[in-house]
Amino acid sequence: MRDEAPYLAEALASISEQTLEDFETIVVDDGSTDESAEIAVAHAQHDPRLRVVRQPARGVVAALERARAEARGRFVARMDGDDVALPQRLALQLEALESEGLDACGGRISYFGAVRDGARRYESWVNSLVTAEAAARDVFVECPIPHPTLVARREAVSYRDCGWPEDYDLVLRLWASGGRFRNVEHVVLRWREHAGRASRTEGAYSQASFVRCKVHHLRAALVSDRVVVWGAGPVGKSFARELRRQGSEVVAFVEVDPRKIGREIYGTPVVSVDDAARFADAFAVGAVSGEEARTRIREMVAVQGRREGVDFVAVA
Repeated sequence: MRDEAPYLAEALASISEQTLEDFETIVVDDGSTDESAEIAVAHAQHDPRLRVVRQPARGVVAALERARAEARGRFVARMDGDDVALPQRLALQLEALESEGLDACGGRISYFGAVRDGARRYESWVNSLVTAEAAARDVFVECPIPHPTLVARREAVSYRDCGWPEDYDLVLRLWASGGRFRNVEHVVLRWREHAGRASRTEGAYSQASFVRCKVHHLRAALVSDRVVVWGAGPVGKSFARELRRQGSEVVAFVEVDPRKIGREIYGTPVVSVDDAARFADAFAVGAVSGEEARTRIREMVAVQGRREGVDFVAVA
């Protein structure tokens, strides 16, 4: 955490009030210039399960890795200093991990504060991913585990600084290694939205950074050198640019809009759904922003014999 004084006392109280009692709380103060460290130290006087670790400002990845190194348990749980955990959060998630043999799990969230429409859409989408199959299917749409709700086996967690979202990078590496994860069916965290959140202010969480992260992991795990992009709108174009930048050949865009069919984008033809069969040897990426459009593309590629997670994946 860094400079979370307005919210930290509420966040720490919500952890102390968990129905699961056997845990430790590690607060890493990453060079706060406000009263955050003092608030955490004062809280520790009333809850001996809490330890405060202070370090110079080194960034979120360094703070996460410091916390992971300090942790002594078999499982690690994440939370930010401005959010609020519901009382049964840890008990519910630990039960799912142990009873189902999951490597990690998140939970449903409820945004509060200055909530934007995009956050509400993410809330609705991520709260639907309550099976391991659904989370794996949509892993390239967006990060399928809300990071402040993450609970995972200790050996499954490590963070690295790649210039893109460290939480998404972790989940994609876990997925690529065969890890299983889902969100529990209960709301476990109230996620505070405010203008100072890192996701709104830092470049590592920009839309372009998310696309770089997705394309990197796609190319590492699934994508061949030839790619056909289903969708010639803004999402499809952004993925095509990044795919080409990272070394893949985009051989075609597939569209249903007759106004786009027959044109070229970046020198690449835009073809109809029927003509997409000519590119059966290329990996297909369904690159659209809306759930309805993704469902439609999934249906169309299935008719052409493509298998999700094998030669097709949906992105956003």
